[in-house]
Amino acid sequence: MTTAKSADRPTTETGTGERAGQENSGTSPREVVGGVASGVRGAAETVAARLPDAAATTRAAVDEAARRMETGSDEMLTAGASLSLGLALGLLIGGANRILVALALIPAAAMGMTLLDRNTRQGGRARRLPG
Repeated sequence: MTTAKSADRPTTETGTGERAGQENSGTSPREVVGGVASGVRGAAETVAARLPDAAATTRAAVDEAARRMETGSDEMLTAGASLSLGLALGLLIGGANRILVALALIPAAAMGMTLLDRNTRQGGRARRLPG
């Protein structure tokens, strides 16, 4: 079946859905797969080379966050835990992905555990207000 002709090439379709004027690139599926595999191999090597640096940077950031929580005031930790918990609940009510909700709960759990640790170090006694 022939459709409208262009000045530079005919637009006749073959039975396979290809245009008669287009040439096949000549690459075999094996060559394509080999090219994709070499690209994946190169990306994996790059990631593997950067992984130790990323792990060291992450460890330093986690250590700094733990140090700041240990040195922070109880009020600051309570506010941070409340904010993180509120964010997680807002995400949950809003229908966010469960992974995002779990990620939002990590700071709240860390701050809450720090507050509990401080309480147990004081002999398990809660601070009481005079009155």
